[in-house]
Amino acid sequence: MIPLKDRNPSHTFPFINYLLIAANFVVFFYELSLGQHLDGFIIRYGLIPHRYFYAVGHNINLLTRYIPFFTSMFLHGGWMHIIGNMWFLFIFGDNVEDRLGHGHYLAFYLLSGLAAAVVQLLSSVSSSVPTIGASGAISGVLGAYLVMFPRAKVVTLIPIFFFFDIIDIPAFLFIGFWFLMQFVSGLQTLGIGTSGGIAWWAHVGGFVAGILMVPVFKKRKFGT
Repeated sequence: MIPLKDRNPSHTFPFINYLLIAANFVVFFYELSLGQHLDGFIIRYGLIPHRYFYAVGHNINLLTRYIPFFTSMFLHGGWMHIIGNMWFLFIFGDNVEDRLGHGHYLAFYLLSGLAAAVVQLLSSVSSSVPTIGASGAISGVLGAYLVMFPRAKVVTLIPIFFFFDIIDIPAFLFIGFWFLMQFVSGLQTLGIGTSGGIAWWAHVGGFVAGILMVPVFKKRKFGT
């Protein structure tokens, strides 16, 4: 299922959401400019579980150990990766920012990404593969959207064999199905040590964190 848009207008200009999208693209274009130095950049600023836990008993400075928790959420592994993430953020982020307020939304987004990184870290402690991408933070945005706008309609493109159909799906069904897929995929990776390049548990962690943080960050009474 591919979301095309939601039928849920916001009442304020979502400039934080646009700034986050812009920031991700700026970093991505910088990645493209690095050429042969890109791998080193990803290794340095991506979140590598093995390196983090190795640092506990070794002389690795605090910046090296903790900065990737934040920098990793602005890195992406390719065009499909960043376009997919930014498309979801574009569709769902404006309404969440509208309800939480601009400053609260920025803090909410970053904390969702941090929670996602922690969960992914704990789910793959021996992995030496860098975890990168905004999907953990965006999962938190989806969790908040589910809580605040469960009956909002999401215009969705659905492939049916060789054909496509476009239908309106309630947000609680669209996001609920999305989360189920992340959770089931995460369960399938337990004990394997690899997740096929996708940080499923970061999605799960960010989503749950987003739901739990809504009461803390909400600006005003919810509608539907």
